[in-house]
Amino acid sequence: MRLTVRDTTQLFGVSEKTLYRWVNEGKIPAYRINGQYRFARSEVLEWAVANRVALKPGIFLETQEETGPLPSLEEALEAGGIVYRVEGQDRDSALFNIVRNLRLPPEVDKEYVYELFRVREMLGSTGIGDGIAIPHPRSPLIFNLPHASLTLSFLENPIDFGALDEKPVFATFTILSQTVRGHIHLISRLAHVLKDPLFRKVIREQGSREAIIAELCRTEHRR
Repeated sequence: MRLTVRDTTQLFGVSEKTLYRWVNEGKIPAYRINGQYRFARSEVLEWAVANRVALKPGIFLETQEETGPLPSLEEALEAGGIVYRVEGQDRDSALFNIVRNLRLPPEVDKEYVYELFRVREMLGSTGIGDGIAIPHPRSPLIFNLPHASLTLSFLENPIDFGALDEKPVFATFTILSQTVRGHIHLISRLAHVLKDPLFRKVIREQGSREAIIAELCRTEHRR
């Protein structure tokens, strides 16, 4: 979840002066987007725990929305869509175009989302091997999403993502969720379906939307 300066001061119960001092001293993780500071909720919570900074009681408890029904991969892919021939000459330009094609509410700053993706890749590749990557923000929460989404992007040219098997990436699965719980659920389900040889085959062949969704549905519900 993206937090403003005001959100973050309320989270910690400190003044803006104190928060800006933390930022200037490099103590708290922050992003400067369009001249304004933004904070990733999970990152600042991790920082607070590591540095024993006091938080308001109950801040880690899930809200009612966070304990609702979990989406299926089919539902998430229908929401996020499949995009073909995504351009890019290197990892960062490919990420930029992947984010540009995400189905996000108009109020969500795509430049901010791209920066989260880029920083995450700098920390460690999301390439999982066999030409597939799962780019995602270090903080899985994106503010104001109406529902979780899974976007499959096929790259026009395979790109080096620094995967352990050193194979260039041709397909990416991008998960965006309102909750950590939803993010973990979709990641685990995606890991399950990617073990299926027929599903991997339709991805490798860059099949039609109908064929991919049909294989996804078959694999996800297979016992």
